[in-house]
Amino acid sequence: VRARPALCGALRAAPFHAGARLHDTWIPWDTRGSKDSHVELHELVESWGRGPFYWTGAGLTLGLGMVGVMQGPLAPATLLTAVPVVAWWAVGLHDIRQSRHAIRRNFPVFGRLRYLLESIRPEIRQYFIESDLEANPIARNQRTVVYQRAKGARDSLPFGTKRDVYATGHEWANHSLYPKHPKLEDSYVVIGGGECKQPYRSALLNVSAMSYGALSANAVLALNRAAKMGGFSHNTGEGGVSRFHREPGGDLVWNVGTGYFGCRARDGSFDPQRFVDTAAIESIKMVEIKLSQGAKPAHGGILPKGKITPEIAEARGIGTDRDCLSPPAHSAFSTPHEMMHFIAKLRELSGGKPVGFKLCVGRPDELLALAHAMVETQIAPDFITVDGAEGGTGAAPLEFSNSIGMPLVEGLRLTHNALVGTGMRKHVRLISSGRVLTGMSIVKNIALGAVAGAFHETHCPTH
Repeated sequence: VRARPALCGALRAAPFHAGARLHDTWIPWDTRGSKDSHVELHELVESWGRGPFYWTGAGLTLGLGMVGVMQGPLAPATLLTAVPVVAWWAVGLHDIRQSRHAIRRNFPVFGRLRYLLESIRPEIRQYFIESDLEANPIARNQRTVVYQRAKGARDSLPFGTKRDVYATGHEWANHSLYPKHPKLEDSYVVIGGGECKQPYRSALLNVSAMSYGALSANAVLALNRAAKMGGFSHNTGEGGVSRFHREPGGDLVWNVGTGYFGCRARDGSFDPQRFVDTAAIESIKMVEIKLSQGAKPAHGGILPKGKITPEIAEARGIGTDRDCLSPPAHSAFSTPHEMMHFIAKLRELSGGKPVGFKLCVGRPDELLALAHAMVETQIAPDFITVDGAEGGTGAAPLEFSNSIGMPLVEGLRLTHNALVGTGMRKHVRLISSGRVLTGMSIVKNIALGAVAGAFHETHCPTH
């Protein structure tokens, strides 16, 4: 027992080195002047600069001269040796003279390694470091099952789950001792209240909002063709109803955002007649007013005119000579009561098709104000789509993407409770949006109050 303190003391006295040493390494620009000095790896990197670059270049040039003397100036060996020497000077001098990147300017040639490693970092992490269960943004095992089922490949799991079923936050569904074979009609739900003349029979799993422009024409065609084959709906996204949405003939949910694309007047406001014309398209089954989206709630967007193609201009009803602005808020209404009357107006203009709205839940008092407006006006949306803050887009500021808006589970729970508390739950269908990829995702969201789900993974360059 008495020996242990001495051992501990010896351990404390032992020198500690954070990294491996390069023993007996001498570098020509070593300021300590010792040829047998021990150089830490990080010291070797930090000692690099313009001086070492010139020293190394001079050495390479001297070596090239010696090869030229021994082999001849035009010998193959000389020419091959000249290639890296010339490249060294060309790249290094360019790095020193440019002024955009401080690292390259101060660490010529070697500074480029930082950008090389940075460029391959996502692939290194994805393929060699992260596990199959890391869920951000989407776990590899979830992506894999989507690919397998899309290709009709075997998707069964051997040897049991890889999840830690005793970990905090693990989710599961309790099964029945008396299972029954599901009926096909149980996979659909009717959306549309008594005010609807054209209620819609919706599948439980649908395609969420992704605009043409964010997706290519082929992607939109493929999604809508799949919707037709599978008997589910395809949300257009707020970029309007393009001809690529209409061509395959799949069911559409027309997403009407703050830009009113497809029903837009010349000044950017809502145009009732254009709405009537677009809503008359047979494949449009429902209309969804977009208040906000999970990726960047309360944030608008701008589409530069350089990205506006004739096809995008046609879908949005805009010109190609100026930037296209989607403001943060709607101009057709500004209060909960005005919004309910706007919903009723759209329902009438569409010929009685279901009309609802989509939002990422933010302030609870504003959500409750919407529920109370339904009670006071006796006008209710046919559905509410709750979009989680975990949604994605290609044009979201970091603060909006990471820190603004309520996640799907909390937003769905709060919306369900607000409707129950005001007595409006029986009149409104709830739809959950975002990362609904498997049967368990559907079961979880239905348990929270949703009647249908929508999956999406969008990378939008403009919104």
